[in-house]
Amino acid sequence: MSKVRVRFAPSPTGPLHLGGVRTALYDYLFAKNQGGDFVLRIEDTDTARYVEGAEEYIMEALEWCGIIPDESPKHGGKFAPYRQSERRGIYDKYLAGILKTDYAYLAFDTTEELDEIRKEFEQNGDVFAYNYITRNRLKNSLTLSEEEVKNLLDQKVPYVVRFKMPVDRILNLEDIIRGKTSVNTNTLDDKVLVKNDGMPTYHFANIIDDHEMEITHVIRGEEWLPSLGLHYLLYEAMGWERPEFAHLSLILKPEGKGKLSKRDGDKFGFPVFPLNFKDPETGNISKGYRDEGYLPDAFINMVALLGWSPANDREILTLEEMVKEFDLHKVHKAGARFNKEKAEWFNHEYLKSKSDAEVLALLKEVDGINLTNSGDEKLLKVISLMKERATFAKDIYSEGKFFFEAPVSYDEKAVKKAWNAETAAVMNQFADTLHSVDVFEPSELKQAIHDFAENKGLGMGKVMMPLRLTLVGELKGPDVPDILQILGKEESIIRIKNAVNNIH
Repeated sequence: MSKVRVRFAPSPTGPLHLGGVRTALYDYLFAKNQGGDFVLRIEDTDTARYVEGAEEYIMEALEWCGIIPDESPKHGGKFAPYRQSERRGIYDKYLAGILKTDYAYLAFDTTEELDEIRKEFEQNGDVFAYNYITRNRLKNSLTLSEEEVKNLLDQKVPYVVRFKMPVDRILNLEDIIRGKTSVNTNTLDDKVLVKNDGMPTYHFANIIDDHEMEITHVIRGEEWLPSLGLHYLLYEAMGWERPEFAHLSLILKPEGKGKLSKRDGDKFGFPVFPLNFKDPETGNISKGYRDEGYLPDAFINMVALLGWSPANDREILTLEEMVKEFDLHKVHKAGARFNKEKAEWFNHEYLKSKSDAEVLALLKEVDGINLTNSGDEKLLKVISLMKERATFAKDIYSEGKFFFEAPVSYDEKAVKKAWNAETAAVMNQFADTLHSVDVFEPSELKQAIHDFAENKGLGMGKVMMPLRLTLVGELKGPDVPDILQILGKEESIIRIKNAVNNIH
C-alpha cells in the first residue's frame, strides 16, 4: 500500500470555520495515525470571493491549533506549488488531455441565453439543468460543426469546458464513513470544468491536484457528497486511480437543527472561528476562541469530539493520544450538536490541570487587567486559590479582583444578611485582634478567628460572614483565612476599618 497522504484544501474566502478546523484536524489525526503526510493546499481559483488576509489567517489558525502541515505554501514540499492560482500550467496540460476524450466539450452559451432557457423551463413548471437532455439543443461543440467551433475560437468567443455526463449509468460509490451508495448519471448535470476566464473550477482543479500530489484519502464535509459521482467519473476520464473518500457530517446549531453559523455564535455568545477575524471591507471583527481565552489544546480536544468518540468514552485527550486512537471508521454519520457549556468545560479542565506558573504566564497575557502592583509570589498564591473555580485565565482576575483592589461598595443583599447593629463593634474588635497575630498564615488565622468567636460567645458565621464582606465586598471567594493571608495584615485591617466606616 502506498504511503497515506491527505490534504486540507480551504478557499481563502473568509475566516476558517469550526467545521473547517475539524476537517483539518481529522485529516491530520488520520495521517499521523497511519504514519502519513498532511498537506495544506490553498484553493484560490475563486477570485471573485477572495478575501485579503484569509490565507494568512488559515495558516495562523492551524498553527495555533497545533495542526502543523508537512507540506504547504509556507512549508514547501516536493509537490509545490501549493496554491491553485500558481498551478495554471498544470491544469492547462490536463485540459488538453480530457478534451481529446469523449468526457468533455466546449460550451459557448452566454449567460443571457441560458437565462432565457431557464425562464422557458420555469414557465412550463420545470427546472433547467445543462445535462444529457438539454445539451443537444444548446450552443456547444456537440451540436456545432467542427468549422463552426473553429470560427468561434478564432473570433475569441468566450466559452466554458463542461463535463459530458454519461447517459443512464449506475455509479456505485463508496465512503469510509457512510458506506456504499449508488447514483444514476441521468440525475447529474454537465458541470463546468473550466470557466470562461480559463481558470478551472473546484471539481477539475481538485481532482488534478489530488492526483499530482498523490493524495490517497479525501476527507471533506458532507456538502461535497453530491459531487462524488462527478469526481468518480473524472478519475475514470483521466485514467487515474481514485483516492478513498470520507465525508464528515455537519456541526449543528446548539438546538440541533441546521448547520452551525456565525449568526448562531452571535445569538448564543460563542465564537465559531478559531481566531478573531477582521473583515477587510467592513472592519467588523468576528470573535475567535484564542482571543476569548480558550487554550489551544482544550479547543482542539473539544473539536475532535464533535463527531468522533474515543474508546471508553474518554473525554480528555492530548493531540498525541488522539493520533494514537483516531479511526475514520468510528467517525459518526450523524451531525454533532455544538454545546457552548461543553466547550467551556473543556477549557476549565485544561486550565486547572496546568501548573500555577503556567497559568501565571497566561494571566499576564490577558488584555485590560492591571497586575503591576502585584508580585509573582502574590499572584501565584491567588492562582492556587482561584484556578479550580476559573473557566478562563481572565476569570482569575475578574473573580478574584478583590485581591488586587479594595472594595469601594458592598453588596446590598450581603449587607442585609451579614450586618446588624452589633457587627461594626465586633469587626473593630477583630481588627484589633489581628494586630496580635504574629504568624499570618491560614492555619494561625483560622485559629485566631475561632478563638475570637469563642471568647465573644458568637457563632463562627457571625464573624466569618461580615469579615468576608469587609474584605471582598460580597459573600463570595475562597476561605477567609486564605484571603487574609494573601492581603496581609496591614491591608486586611484597613479593609475591615473601611467597611466599619462605610456600611450603615
